[in-house]
Amino acid sequence: MNPLDQLAAEVPHLQHSFDPVFVFGSGSFGMTQYVLWMIICFVITLIVVLTAGKRLTLIPTNKFTNMVEYGYEFVKKDMGESAIGHGYKKHIPFLATLFFFILISNFVGLIPGCKTPTGSISITWALAAISFVYFIFYGIKVKGLGGYLKSFAPSGLPVVMVPIVWFLELFSTVLRVLTLAVRLYGNMFAGHMVLGIFALLTSVFIGSAIQGAGVAVGSISIAWMLFLFAMYALEVLVAFLQAYVFTILSAVYIGLATSDH
Repeated sequence: MNPLDQLAAEVPHLQHSFDPVFVFGSGSFGMTQYVLWMIICFVITLIVVLTAGKRLTLIPTNKFTNMVEYGYEFVKKDMGESAIGHGYKKHIPFLATLFFFILISNFVGLIPGCKTPTGSISITWALAAISFVYFIFYGIKVKGLGGYLKSFAPSGLPVVMVPIVWFLELFSTVLRVLTLAVRLYGNMFAGHMVLGIFALLTSVFIGSAIQGAGVAVGSISIAWMLFLFAMYALEVLVAFLQAYVFTILSAVYIGLATSDH
């Protein structure tokens, strides 16, 4: 079979491999593989944080603990303090939990045979909803319900502009839950789809070369393998960046909700 024809026949199977499949129960009550991996990633996150917390010392000596502590300080300084400002410390546990959970979920998804929870729109919707409820709650807690609603329209606006600006700001605030969910899901799903296609191309051309398709096809398979390694390295970077983007945006939204301006 022509390698490209074989690839075309395999792509639909690759696409369906990303569909949610019930591993326990059924449609009325069950658990998909994404929910299962979400629980696994949550447990891994809990183990990582608790283990590192127990090994904290005044003079760092353990590389694993140093790495986790560096990640926490990264969230604290580069996300919490810079994006929220005054009163940022009480929000760091929430932001650090988001960051480590999403980062671990993204990295677990890069292990062959594993699924990333963030590759499912339902999981990213849940994460976005948690972030949304969190910053709305603290906005109301700091300013009061009336004060928070009034903050959508800055003081000093002409009277006729107040309802227009207020509605646009309200719509923009509600839209944040969508942008958080879709951005994370879209990047992770697209990245894994690209990795799957490159892996298929590599395997198809290697298989054709083994079956005697010639040196040219074998050379192409080596090229696709190099591209696969490059894309894998890029996806590792994307996994970190998406965890950072989700967390920094959550921090920004918290800052906007609780600030005086």
